Order: sequence, then C-alpha cells, then structure tokens
Amino acid sequence: MKRTILTSILIACIGLFSMAQKFAFVDTDYILDNIPEYADAQTQLDDLSVQWQKEIEAKFSEIDKMYKAFQTESVLLPEEMKKKREDEIIKKEKEAKDLQKKRFGKDGDLFKKRQELVKPIQEKVYNAIEGISNDDNYAVVFDKAGNATLIYSNPKFDISEQVLDKMGYTYKQKEAPGKQKDSGGKQKTESKPKK
Repeated sequence: MKRTILTSILIACIGLFSMAQKFAFVDTDYILDNIPEYADAQTQLDDLSVQWQKEIEAKFSEIDKMYKAFQTESVLLPEEMKKKREDEIIKKEKEAKDLQKKRFGKDGDLFKKRQELVKPIQEKVYNAIEGISNDDNYAVVFDKAGNATLIYSNPKFDISEQVLDKMGYTYKQKEAPGKQKDSGGKQKTESKPKK
C-alpha cells in the first residue's frame, strides 16, 4: 500500500515537472534606450510637440491681447460693435482649441506621428521577443518596464540583451544588481551584513 502511494506521488511529481513552464522577462525601456532609431523618433516627436505647442500658445496669446483690447474699448463701443468683437474673440478661441485638439487630442497629429515613427520599432522588438520565446520555449515573457508590477526578477531570466542581439543592435551593459559606482567611477560591490 505504501509503495503504491509513493509510486503515485512520484509519478505525479514527474508529471508536474514535465508540465513546468518556462518564464522570462524583458525591460523594454532598456531595449528601446539601446535602439538609435527610437531615440531619433523621440527627438523628432519632441521637436514637433514643442513647435506645435508654440503655435498654439501664439494663438492664445493673440486671443488674450484681443480680449484685453476689447475690455479697454468696450465702454466706448456701440452694442453692435461689442457683439461683433465678442463673436470674433469667441471664434478665435474656438479655432485655437480645435487646433490644440487636432495636434494633441486622442487621435491627433502627435498620436499619428508617434504611431508612424515608433510603432514599427515596437513591432521589431515584439517580433524579436516572439522569436526568442519560440526558439527557447518560453511560455510567458513579462515586461518589467512601465506600469507592470514585477516584485522580483532574477537577472538570469532577463532576455533583453538577447532581444537586442537578435535585432542586431549593440548595447550598454546593464549594471549588475548589488554593484554601485563609487565616487571615483569604479565599481564596488555592496557588502551584505553577515547573519
């Protein structure tokens, strides 16, 4: 009886180990930081954003001047002229808000440009991760960048550098956990207290 129970436990354990899944993780921030095309795309997007923001600020500045001029002159203007100037200010304000929405809105120009420049790079990263996952039989690959909560990750399961290799990019070595640079720029290892 004992032998049968032990044998069935052993068979169950072997079955569990054979069904074990392989897991890995990547740091997409690290990967993207090592892709020159991504940095170029980000620079382009930042430049466009600044340019469009200045354009919008100029329109709102013009509206502000119109409003201040209207306030000072409104006492002297007839009702018909007041109404005309108010309508003009409201129209300009609507145009500025529409431009702001067009440039920075949900499906605005900046979003479309980001899709145009960044999405192909993200797809290359995804394809590289997918290729490595299929080659090495990873069931799940987590991304430790962004909003994902990854409490602990063993660096030996980090395939970020493999992804960069597969894509053909060179990269800066990640700093090993527990190592810091001292004030002279040399690496030093943290000493852990003995128990």
